Amino acid sequence: MKLKDIVIKTRSFRRFDESFKVNISILEDLVGLARLSASGANRQPLKYMLVTSPEDCSRVFPSVLWAAYLKDWDGPGPGERPSAYIIILGDLAITDNFGVDHGIAAQSMMLGATEAGLGGCMIASIKREMLRKELNIPGDYEILLILALGKPAENVIIDKVKDGDIRYWRDDDQNHHVPKRELSELIIRF
Repeated sequence: MKLKDIVIKTRSFRRFDESFKVNISILEDLVGLARLSASGANRQPLKYMLVTSPEDCSRVFPSVLWAAYLKDWDGPGPGERPSAYIIILGDLAITDNFGVDHGIAAQSMMLGATEAGLGGCMIASIKREMLRKELNIPGDYEILLILALGKPAENVIIDKVKDGDIRYWRDDDQNHHVPKRELSELIIRF
């Protein structure tokens, strides 16, 4: 598959087949991609918690806030929740400035997840102190992002932005629509 095809297929999925188990070796491979990605000043300050057991996934789930534009939806219900998570942490012993390292690492892992037949969602809306307490994450690690991963159980459709409205939405068949701006809007010439 070409890179463009992988990028198009890499969407933010929020509903999963929770019965599908993600093998820990796949998560390790994804972290391997992050390890090889760019890092500001080559500090490499990121660490990763891999979560795959149903018990541990149920401990992470309440700390995640889902889909702010979908006001009447509290997130995936039982059976539709992620079956794995990668929690991206910043090691404060290395630096307290993580720049965009976690975004770069997350995108590398999301592209790798797509290539492996998985889907996921990058989540920055996190109840950090709740998660820290639940997973006993020491204070010398900053919680930066969570990747929710699993086998997608929804259809995500890319639409054109209409009337400037960039909010994602669900249709009556529960297809998830994501408006994207036209390329001509993004390239600026002075």
